[in-house]
Amino acid sequence: MLLGVVLAALNMRVAVAGVSPLLTDIGDHFGLSATVGGLITTVPLVFMGLGSLVAPGLAARRGTETVLFGALVLLCGGIAVRVAPPVIALFAGGVLVGTAIALLNVLMPGLIKRDFPDRAAPMTALYSTTMILGATVSSATAVPLERALGGWQGPFVSWSLLAAVSALLWLPQVVLARRGAGETVPGPRPVPQTGPRLTSLPLAWQITLFMGGQSLVAYVVISWLPTILSDQGMDKSEAGLVFAFSTLVQMAGSLLVPVLAGRMRGQRALGVVTAGLMAAGAAGLLIDPVGGAWLWAVLLGVGQGGTLGLALTLMVLRARTAHTAARLSGMAQTWGYLLAALGPFTLGALRQATGGWTVPVAALLAVCCGLMLLALGAGRDRKI
Repeated sequence: MLLGVVLAALNMRVAVAGVSPLLTDIGDHFGLSATVGGLITTVPLVFMGLGSLVAPGLAARRGTETVLFGALVLLCGGIAVRVAPPVIALFAGGVLVGTAIALLNVLMPGLIKRDFPDRAAPMTALYSTTMILGATVSSATAVPLERALGGWQGPFVSWSLLAAVSALLWLPQVVLARRGAGETVPGPRPVPQTGPRLTSLPLAWQITLFMGGQSLVAYVVISWLPTILSDQGMDKSEAGLVFAFSTLVQMAGSLLVPVLAGRMRGQRALGVVTAGLMAAGAAGLLIDPVGGAWLWAVLLGVGQGGTLGLALTLMVLRARTAHTAARLSGMAQTWGYLLAALGPFTLGALRQATGGWTVPVAALLAVCCGLMLLALGAGRDRKI
């Protein structure tokens, strides 16, 4: 099960993060504007939100292990579809990729709450860090693979193969679950709801908006950071390395913050500090984007890793049961990713409308400041 969690997590950002350094080349290949180019990463995000709606029901009917296996197969197919010649395939594949990642996203917190109840925080740290590792490797190797394999389609094929191998290695969990080696869902059937609906609870919305806000910042950085730097005069390869480095240092935050969060009664201070680091990085991009690029990459990276790890940990810590954790995860990731989907598209549109990056980066800074306020609510020592 531990291996399965790691393999699933490894695939959860590869197909999105690795696209960022290739956005300009993909846009040039199809003749896309900056606004339409933003849809390359926006479409998967929209379906990461919409797909979250069906994940709990699928797991209840088919079993968590089976749905996770199916998600990896779907991810493999979705990535492969994106390299087909017509431009519509690029976006149709994004629909499949986003849906597959949604299933992985939503079911993982409940799986951890169920199978590792006494090690929930360290396990969250492990899978969030592995997720970031996959994003780091894919973003760092995207341009070299593109050059080595003769086009932007080459990296896509390699990511598809990774998902296929991971699905094969996850298959034993499906077999064991069907043989009755363990429960395949948090309980034998959905727990009857006796309290208020999650959507009526302020704490649930604070966690949801915190998840959505940090995801919006993350996917804006994934989509546009290399382009922001290259538009300011930095070499495209170096811009890709800066982005990869920013993704790499996220592991520091994603490893440390969930472990600290698990040892604290409240997580307000952690949320304010990690969101504050992202705000400082965004402010740096306004002041001196190229000269201080590596420093801003560190601030953004550690802050992003910390807020991601904290958001995932809050879904577990704020829930009393595995079932509630799965429901809270579904709510937070449905609305959170739909909110995040607005980010890359909106910043692309702002850039096209204003002819520069000052207004878009200022908007990003405002979101980071808003996250600091949300952390004061989501980090309270309360249970759902």
